Amino acid sequence: MKFKPYPYQEEAIRRIIEQPATGLFLDMGMGKTVITLTAIEKLMYDYFEVNKALVIAPKRVAETTWPDEVKAWDHLRNLRVSVVLGSEEKRLKALQQEADIYVINRENVVWLVETLGRRWPFDMVVIDELSSFKSPKAKRFRALRRVRPKIKRIVGLTGTPAPNGLIDLWPQIYLLDQGERLGRTVTGYRARYFEPEKMDSSRQIVYKWRPKPGAEKAIYRKLEDICVSMRAEDWLTLPERIDRVIPVKLPDAAYSKYQELERQMLLTYADGDVVASTGATLAGKLLQMANGAVYDENKGVKEIHTAKLEALEDVLEAANGKPVLVFYTYQHDLDRIVARFPQARLLDTEQDIRDWNNGTIELMLAHPAAAGHGLNLQAGGHIIAWFGLPWSLELYQQANARLYRQGQTNRVVIHHLVAQGTIDEDVMVALRDKEHDQNALLKAVKWRMERCSTLPA
Repeated sequence: MKFKPYPYQEEAIRRIIEQPATGLFLDMGMGKTVITLTAIEKLMYDYFEVNKALVIAPKRVAETTWPDEVKAWDHLRNLRVSVVLGSEEKRLKALQQEADIYVINRENVVWLVETLGRRWPFDMVVIDELSSFKSPKAKRFRALRRVRPKIKRIVGLTGTPAPNGLIDLWPQIYLLDQGERLGRTVTGYRARYFEPEKMDSSRQIVYKWRPKPGAEKAIYRKLEDICVSMRAEDWLTLPERIDRVIPVKLPDAAYSKYQELERQMLLTYADGDVVASTGATLAGKLLQMANGAVYDENKGVKEIHTAKLEALEDVLEAANGKPVLVFYTYQHDLDRIVARFPQARLLDTEQDIRDWNNGTIELMLAHPAAAGHGLNLQAGGHIIAWFGLPWSLELYQQANARLYRQGQTNRVVIHHLVAQGTIDEDVMVALRDKEHDQNALLKAVKWRMERCSTLPA
């Protein structure tokens, strides 16, 4: 297949080639993989500036998306790719192969750094889903930080750079510029740009930070030269997207149990109580009950109601045989959906992806954490149903983008099954609030359309 880049893709390729460190904040479905591979190919074979590149990606994306993109485009066929996955023996063998690009899942970054030690061979690193390095305490961040001085070129790719607020930015930007713009420590970053919003009674522990007045603009200005944001709505003509909230009324008995757990943090059963010892645990238990079942203290499942299953049945009937992609949260959600709808199939293998895109699966079930990055499912359907909502804006946006992306030809309908009077409604509000923060960041660093006219021919 011949690659005919859009103007925004040409600009993104140029940025990667000309800048040693680049953050590409691209909406899902805008072709960030082919953009990056094209830049790598040019840097290797036109400019001779890169010898070996490492791509760090979510496991399923590392396994299929990056190798498949190389095979798909004519101009990339000379690139040799080695996928560093599987057992340690297989990973070591893959590292020993002669290749241009080595692709590894992010869970094995620590192993890779420890295995290679001072023999780090990669002069270019691509982090697919940079936001997965948003925790400065995570082992994967600390490992990559150790070898960062040995990396000459680095690219961070994500559609959601600040999924839970600007506090998440520091580790990601540090990996790009080693602290040049936002400071060398997260402590200094927080002190400079944030103030405590929620603290414990002793005022020693901060639970939540908020930006100081003027901090957001100051942070955005710091990132303008290294990060570029591009929104699909500015560049691509996507079909209409319809978001529907389907209110689900719980039966009176089920809602009474929900309220009892909410008040008492305890539901008593003869064979195992449902206990919520902390606020965070309570939130999780309430989300489970809103979906219809809850785990007890012995990891048994207490079924509370079938209201969401009935609402999902209505969605499937309205689809009239059209494929529906359902995102679930808990294992008991999956088990109950499968029991209610035997035709359902779990997204688990590459064959499942092929069958879905070939239109042979009527009801596909997926967890947003497993299907939220890099998978192209738009050919198989255009209807999504959220059986339970995640707190994470990143998971939510990425999951929706499996169908609502470049290449989708039908109007996309996203159904949200929201239990009335429950924590489900709070999650919807929280996602909207976080999306406001996310959009503010993306807008601030967005590369404007008119700049294309200033590029040299």
